[in-house]
Amino acid sequence: MEVQESVYEVTPQTFQNDVVERSRSTPVVVLFWTDQVAPSVETRQLLERLAQEYQGKFALALSDVARDQVIAQQLRIQGIPSIRVIVNGSIAEQMEGPQGETPLRALLDRFTMSTGERLQSSLEEVIENGDWDQAMAILQEALREEPNNPKYKVEWADVLICKGEPDEARKVLSTISDDEPEKLRPKMRLELHEEAAGVRTVQELQDVLESNPTDLDARYEIALQLANDRQYSEALEHLMLILQTDRTYRDDIGRSTMVRVMSLMSKNSPIAKQYRRRMFNYMH
Repeated sequence: MEVQESVYEVTPQTFQNDVVERSRSTPVVVLFWTDQVAPSVETRQLLERLAQEYQGKFALALSDVARDQVIAQQLRIQGIPSIRVIVNGSIAEQMEGPQGETPLRALLDRFTMSTGERLQSSLEEVIENGDWDQAMAILQEALREEPNNPKYKVEWADVLICKGEPDEARKVLSTISDDEPEKLRPKMRLELHEEAAGVRTVQELQDVLESNPTDLDARYEIALQLANDRQYSEALEHLMLILQTDRTYRDDIGRSTMVRVMSLMSKNSPIAKQYRRRMFNYMH
Protein backbone atom coordinates (compact mmCIF):
# COMPACT_ATOMS: atom_id res chain seq x y z
CA MET A 1 0.00 0.00 0.00
CA GLU A 2 1.31 3.44 -0.92
CA VAL A 3 1.42 5.99 1.88
CA GLN A 4 -0.69 8.43 -0.16
CA GLU A 5 -3.54 5.95 -0.67
CA SER A 6 -6.49 6.85 1.56
CA VAL A 7 -8.94 4.08 0.54
CA TYR A 8 -7.73 0.48 0.45
CA GLU A 9 -8.59 -3.14 1.21
CA VAL A 10 -7.25 -4.53 4.48
CA THR A 11 -6.49 -8.18 5.28
CA PRO A 12 -5.38 -9.95 8.47
CA GLN A 13 -1.83 -9.87 7.10
CA THR A 14 -1.84 -6.09 6.47
CA PHE A 15 -3.96 -5.02 9.46
CA GLN A 16 -1.03 -4.26 11.79
CA ASN A 17 0.73 -2.01 9.31
CA ASP A 18 -2.21 -0.51 7.40
CA VAL A 19 -4.52 0.09 10.36
CA VAL A 20 -2.74 -0.05 13.73
CA GLU A 21 0.52 1.67 12.72
CA ARG A 22 -1.10 4.08 10.32
CA SER A 23 -3.62 5.15 12.99
CA ARG A 24 -0.76 6.64 15.00
CA SER A 25 -0.55 9.50 12.52
CA THR A 26 -3.98 9.44 10.81
CA PRO A 27 -7.39 8.23 12.04
CA VAL A 28 -8.31 4.98 10.26
CA VAL A 29 -11.96 4.15 9.62
CA VAL A 30 -12.41 0.40 9.18
CA LEU A 31 -15.60 -0.56 7.35
CA PHE A 32 -16.84 -4.13 7.52
CA TRP A 33 -18.99 -4.73 4.45
CA THR A 34 -19.90 -7.13 1.66
CA ASP A 35 -21.48 -6.90 -1.79
CA GLN A 36 -24.23 -9.22 -0.58
CA VAL A 37 -25.63 -6.64 1.89
CA ALA A 38 -26.97 -3.61 -0.02
CA PRO A 39 -26.86 -1.12 2.90
CA SER A 40 -23.20 -1.92 3.44
CA VAL A 41 -22.47 -1.17 -0.23
CA GLU A 42 -24.22 2.20 0.17
CA THR A 43 -22.18 2.93 3.32
CA ARG A 44 -18.98 2.05 1.46
CA GLN A 45 -19.85 4.37 -1.43
CA LEU A 46 -20.66 7.21 0.96
CA LEU A 47 -17.44 6.76 2.94
CA GLU A 48 -15.36 6.59 -0.25
CA ARG A 49 -16.88 9.90 -1.38
CA LEU A 50 -16.20 11.47 2.02
CA ALA A 51 -12.61 10.15 1.97
CA GLN A 52 -12.06 11.99 -1.29
CA GLU A 53 -13.66 15.14 0.09
CA TYR A 54 -11.66 15.08 3.34
CA GLN A 55 -8.44 14.81 1.29
CA GLY A 56 -6.36 12.49 3.45
CA LYS A 57 -7.58 13.63 6.86
CA PHE A 58 -8.58 10.02 7.50
CA ALA A 59 -7.86 6.63 5.91
CA LEU A 60 -10.61 4.21 4.90
CA ALA A 61 -9.73 0.53 5.33
CA LEU A 62 -12.24 -1.87 3.77
CA SER A 63 -12.74 -5.38 5.13
CA ASP A 64 -14.91 -7.63 2.95
CA VAL A 65 -16.36 -10.19 5.35
CA ALA A 66 -17.40 -12.43 2.46
CA ARG A 67 -13.71 -12.91 1.63
CA ASP A 68 -12.28 -13.11 5.14
CA GLN A 69 -13.92 -12.96 8.57
CA VAL A 70 -10.79 -13.07 10.72
CA ILE A 71 -10.62 -9.32 11.43
CA ALA A 72 -14.37 -9.15 12.00
CA GLN A 73 -14.15 -11.98 14.53
CA GLN A 74 -11.19 -10.40 16.30
CA LEU A 75 -13.07 -7.09 16.66
CA ARG A 76 -16.33 -8.85 17.57
CA ILE A 77 -18.34 -7.52 14.65
CA GLN A 78 -21.97 -8.58 15.02
CA GLY A 79 -23.62 -7.14 11.89
CA ILE A 80 -22.95 -5.55 8.53
CA PRO A 81 -22.21 -2.73 7.86
CA SER A 82 -20.10 -1.98 10.91
CA ILE A 83 -17.55 0.77 11.48
CA ARG A 84 -14.56 0.99 13.81
CA VAL A 85 -12.48 4.15 14.12
CA ILE A 86 -8.88 3.37 15.09
CA VAL A 87 -6.75 6.14 16.64
CA ASN A 88 -3.27 5.59 18.09
CA GLY A 89 -3.66 1.85 17.72
CA SER A 90 -6.92 1.55 19.66
CA ILE A 91 -10.64 1.61 18.90
CA ALA A 92 -11.79 5.18 19.54
CA GLU A 93 -15.37 4.89 18.26
CA GLN A 94 -17.74 2.45 16.61
CA MET A 95 -20.99 2.52 14.65
CA GLU A 96 -23.33 -0.34 13.88
CA GLY A 97 -25.73 -0.62 10.97
CA PRO A 98 -26.41 1.64 7.96
CA GLN A 99 -25.47 5.30 8.46
CA GLY A 100 -26.51 8.46 6.68
CA GLU A 101 -24.20 11.28 5.65
CA THR A 102 -24.95 13.52 8.64
CA PRO A 103 -23.89 11.07 11.39
CA LEU A 104 -20.87 9.99 9.36
CA ARG A 105 -19.71 13.58 8.92
CA ALA A 106 -20.19 14.21 12.63
CA LEU A 107 -18.10 11.12 13.39
CA LEU A 108 -15.34 12.10 10.99
CA ASP A 109 -15.25 15.72 12.15
CA ARG A 110 -14.63 14.63 15.73
CA PHE A 111 -11.40 12.93 14.68
CA THR A 112 -10.20 15.13 11.82
CA MET A 113 -10.92 18.71 12.90
CA SER A 114 -7.95 20.78 14.03
CA THR A 115 -8.06 22.54 17.41
CA GLY A 116 -8.90 25.76 15.62
CA GLU A 117 -11.70 24.17 13.61
CA ARG A 118 -13.20 22.60 16.72
CA LEU A 119 -12.97 25.92 18.51
CA GLN A 120 -14.75 27.70 15.66
CA SER A 121 -17.48 25.09 15.55
CA SER A 122 -18.12 25.29 19.31
CA LEU A 123 -17.88 29.06 19.29
CA GLU A 124 -20.38 29.50 16.48
CA GLU A 125 -22.94 27.46 18.37
CA VAL A 126 -22.65 29.36 21.67
CA ILE A 127 -22.56 32.73 19.90
CA GLU A 128 -25.70 31.79 17.97
CA ASN A 129 -27.35 31.20 21.37
CA GLY A 130 -25.99 34.47 22.78
CA ASP A 131 -24.13 32.60 25.55
CA TRP A 132 -21.33 35.14 25.98
CA ASP A 133 -19.94 33.64 29.21
CA GLN A 134 -19.51 30.25 27.54
CA ALA A 135 -17.98 31.93 24.50
CA MET A 136 -15.50 33.72 26.76
CA ALA A 137 -14.62 30.42 28.46
CA ILE A 138 -13.93 28.73 25.10
CA LEU A 139 -11.73 31.62 23.98
CA GLN A 140 -9.83 31.83 27.27
CA GLU A 141 -8.89 28.17 26.89
CA ALA A 142 -7.86 28.70 23.26
CA LEU A 143 -5.76 31.74 24.11
CA ARG A 144 -4.00 29.89 26.91
CA GLU A 145 -2.79 27.42 24.29
CA GLU A 146 -2.05 30.03 21.60
CA PRO A 147 -1.83 33.49 23.25
CA ASN A 148 -0.72 35.23 20.05
CA ASN A 149 -3.20 33.67 17.63
CA PRO A 150 -4.80 36.70 15.88
CA LYS A 151 -7.98 34.83 14.96
CA TYR A 152 -8.68 34.01 18.61
CA LYS A 153 -8.04 37.64 19.52
CA VAL A 154 -10.49 38.77 16.85
CA GLU A 155 -13.19 36.51 18.30
CA TRP A 156 -12.30 37.68 21.81
CA ALA A 157 -12.80 41.34 20.86
CA ASP A 158 -16.03 40.55 19.02
CA VAL A 159 -17.50 38.67 21.98
CA LEU A 160 -16.50 41.46 24.39
CA ILE A 161 -18.49 43.95 22.31
CA CYS A 162 -21.52 41.63 22.20
CA LYS A 163 -21.17 41.18 25.95
CA GLY A 164 -21.29 44.96 26.45
CA GLU A 165 -17.63 45.57 27.29
CA PRO A 166 -16.44 47.92 24.52
CA ASP A 167 -13.51 49.34 26.51
CA GLU A 168 -12.03 45.86 26.99
CA ALA A 169 -12.65 45.14 23.31
CA ARG A 170 -10.64 48.22 22.32
CA LYS A 171 -7.69 46.97 24.36
CA VAL A 172 -7.78 43.61 22.57
CA LEU A 173 -8.16 45.26 19.15
CA SER A 174 -5.06 47.37 19.81
CA THR A 175 -3.01 44.15 20.01
CA ILE A 176 -4.19 42.86 16.60
CA SER A 177 -2.30 43.85 13.45
CA ASP A 178 -4.23 45.86 10.89
CA ASP A 179 -3.08 43.27 8.35
CA GLU A 180 -5.41 40.70 9.93
CA PRO A 181 -8.45 40.71 7.57
CA GLU A 182 -10.87 39.39 10.23
CA LYS A 183 -10.18 42.47 12.37
CA LEU A 184 -12.74 44.38 10.30
CA ARG A 185 -15.65 42.54 11.92
CA PRO A 186 -15.08 43.59 15.56
CA LYS A 187 -13.98 47.05 14.42
CA MET A 188 -17.25 47.49 12.55
CA ARG A 189 -19.26 46.02 15.42
CA LEU A 190 -17.63 48.45 17.83
CA GLU A 191 -18.36 51.36 15.49
CA LEU A 192 -22.05 50.43 15.23
CA HIS A 193 -22.23 49.75 18.98
CA GLU A 194 -20.95 53.24 19.75
CA GLU A 195 -23.32 54.80 17.22
CA ALA A 196 -26.30 52.90 18.64
CA ALA A 197 -25.46 54.05 22.19
CA GLY A 198 -26.46 57.62 21.30
CA VAL A 199 -29.89 56.98 19.78
CA ARG A 200 -33.44 56.45 21.07
CA THR A 201 -34.72 53.11 22.33
CA VAL A 202 -36.33 50.56 20.00
CA GLN A 203 -39.75 51.14 21.60
CA GLU A 204 -39.53 54.92 21.17
CA LEU A 205 -38.48 54.49 17.56
CA GLN A 206 -41.25 52.00 16.83
CA ASP A 207 -43.78 54.52 18.18
CA VAL A 208 -42.35 57.24 15.92
CA LEU A 209 -42.45 55.00 12.83
CA GLU A 210 -46.02 53.94 13.52
CA SER A 211 -47.13 57.55 13.32
CA ASN A 212 -44.68 58.56 10.58
CA PRO A 213 -43.23 55.68 8.48
CA THR A 214 -41.30 58.18 6.30
CA ASP A 215 -39.14 59.39 9.21
CA LEU A 216 -35.73 58.24 7.93
CA ASP A 217 -33.90 59.39 11.06
CA ALA A 218 -36.03 57.07 13.17
CA ARG A 219 -35.68 54.26 10.65
CA TYR A 220 -31.90 54.61 10.62
CA GLU A 221 -31.70 54.69 14.41
CA ILE A 222 -33.85 51.58 14.81
CA ALA A 223 -31.64 49.80 12.26
CA LEU A 224 -28.61 50.63 14.43
CA GLN A 225 -30.31 49.29 17.55
CA LEU A 226 -31.42 46.10 15.83
CA ALA A 227 -27.97 45.49 14.32
CA ASN A 228 -26.41 46.04 17.73
CA ASP A 229 -28.80 43.41 19.10
CA ARG A 230 -27.77 41.01 16.27
CA GLN A 231 -31.22 41.16 14.67
CA TYR A 232 -29.58 41.50 11.28
CA SER A 233 -32.50 40.69 9.01
CA GLU A 234 -34.73 43.32 10.63
CA ALA A 235 -31.93 45.90 10.60
CA LEU A 236 -31.19 45.29 6.92
CA GLU A 237 -34.87 45.60 6.01
CA HIS A 238 -35.01 49.09 7.54
CA LEU A 239 -31.78 50.08 5.78
CA MET A 240 -33.09 48.72 2.47
CA LEU A 241 -36.17 50.94 2.85
CA ILE A 242 -33.91 53.96 3.43
CA LEU A 243 -31.92 53.06 0.31
CA GLN A 244 -35.11 52.73 -1.76
CA THR A 245 -36.67 55.91 -0.35
CA ASP A 246 -33.78 58.37 -0.61
CA ARG A 247 -30.24 57.48 -1.70
CA THR A 248 -29.10 61.01 -0.88
CA TYR A 249 -30.10 60.68 2.78
CA ARG A 250 -26.94 61.31 4.82
CA ASP A 251 -24.68 60.58 1.86
CA ASP A 252 -26.27 57.22 1.00
CA ILE A 253 -25.95 55.92 4.55
CA GLY A 254 -28.65 53.32 3.93
CA ARG A 255 -26.38 51.50 1.44
CA SER A 256 -23.13 52.02 3.34
CA THR A 257 -24.62 50.79 6.62
CA MET A 258 -26.08 47.74 4.90
CA VAL A 259 -22.50 46.90 3.94
CA ARG A 260 -21.37 47.47 7.52
CA VAL A 261 -24.09 45.25 8.97
CA MET A 262 -23.37 42.47 6.47
CA SER A 263 -19.70 42.56 7.51
CA LEU A 264 -20.80 41.37 10.97
CA MET A 265 -22.26 38.17 9.54
CA SER A 266 -20.59 34.98 8.33
CA LYS A 267 -19.50 34.90 4.70
CA ASN A 268 -22.03 32.17 3.95
CA SER A 269 -24.94 33.82 5.75
CA PRO A 270 -28.13 33.34 3.69
CA ILE A 271 -29.48 36.62 5.11
CA ALA A 272 -26.41 38.54 3.94
CA LYS A 273 -26.61 36.89 0.51
CA GLN A 274 -30.31 37.80 0.20
CA TYR A 275 -29.84 41.47 1.04
CA ARG A 276 -26.63 41.79 -0.96
CA ARG A 277 -28.57 40.55 -3.98
CA ARG A 278 -31.50 42.89 -3.28
CA MET A 279 -29.17 45.86 -2.87
CA PHE A 280 -27.32 45.03 -6.09
CA ASN A 281 -30.56 44.56 -8.07
CA TYR A 282 -31.97 47.86 -6.84
CA MET A 283 -28.81 49.81 -7.61
CA HIS A 284 -28.36 48.29 -11.09
